[in-house]
Amino acid sequence: MNALTKTAKLFDREIIRKNLIELNYRVKENIYYLTHPFMPDPVFIVGCSRAGTTVTFETIRTSPDLLSFPFEIPQFWHSLVGPLNKDWDSEAASSHDARSQHREQAFAYFYSRLGKGLVLDKSCINVMRIPYLKALFPNAYFIYIQRDGRDNISSLMEGWKQRGRFDLHQYLGKLPETVQINQGKFKDWCFFLPPGWRDYNNASLEEVCAYQWLTANRMALEARTLISDDKWIHLRYEDIFEDPVEMFKSVFERLQLPFSEKLKSHCATLNKRPTSIVSGPPKKEKWKSQNPEAIEKILPVIEPMLKELGYE
Repeated sequence: MNALTKTAKLFDREIIRKNLIELNYRVKENIYYLTHPFMPDPVFIVGCSRAGTTVTFETIRTSPDLLSFPFEIPQFWHSLVGPLNKDWDSEAASSHDARSQHREQAFAYFYSRLGKGLVLDKSCINVMRIPYLKALFPNAYFIYIQRDGRDNISSLMEGWKQRGRFDLHQYLGKLPETVQINQGKFKDWCFFLPPGWRDYNNASLEEVCAYQWLTANRMALEARTLISDDKWIHLRYEDIFEDPVEMFKSVFERLQLPFSEKLKSHCATLNKRPTSIVSGPPKKEKWKSQNPEAIEKILPVIEPMLKELGYE
């Protein structure tokens, strides 16, 4: 880079704007560390990617009593503990990874960017980090949403096919292993990196997505034993089709937050409109029209978990 280019960058308005924003964040973070204003433990939405976490998040975040980012923040969680400092094991984290400074760093990050208040977070990797988050935030709420594995895995497959949209290199950089999923059609992982991911680098797409669904739900159910009943809110994606108003009214009651008429009206139309990620309105048994043959192949693998979650 020559001197002229460097000089031009010094006066680039967009660069100046971004630098000022970052400086403002640093100042506010220092204010948090100096004053330690009270911040309640967050509310975490967890579940397998494409299980309805987005529609759940977008519905709950309409509450004026909650603070949230309009996007996921895996880079922040990775900065505390992640694959880059865990020998690329996975994006999971356990209670053994928790450090007291992580709690302070998280609150400083939230405070500097969102302000003081109750934070709602939805980052798909956190379904594999519940014990870690519980250790950092003992009074946090966890909203776990499940979805029929046949539809969930089919939806994951459709997401993988959207080249580049959910690829992990944008968050993690190049993986340290060669990936040849579906006979080399996919050379990167999408959505999240589960424990044991290396064993699936040469598997079929349906096998990989089935493993992601199984791992996410297994880790959530195992972590459930760590959370008290009053802090664990268990939802089913399929209830969005049956009675979304009652479904989310119950959530707000459990969170001890008002369920306004505006929120009620919002929930009443959930099964008629798309979310920010799904390309169409929610629909039952999409797998039958999207990936029927692939899902039939992995049914024996996912059947025990389907039964455990209450699906016939």
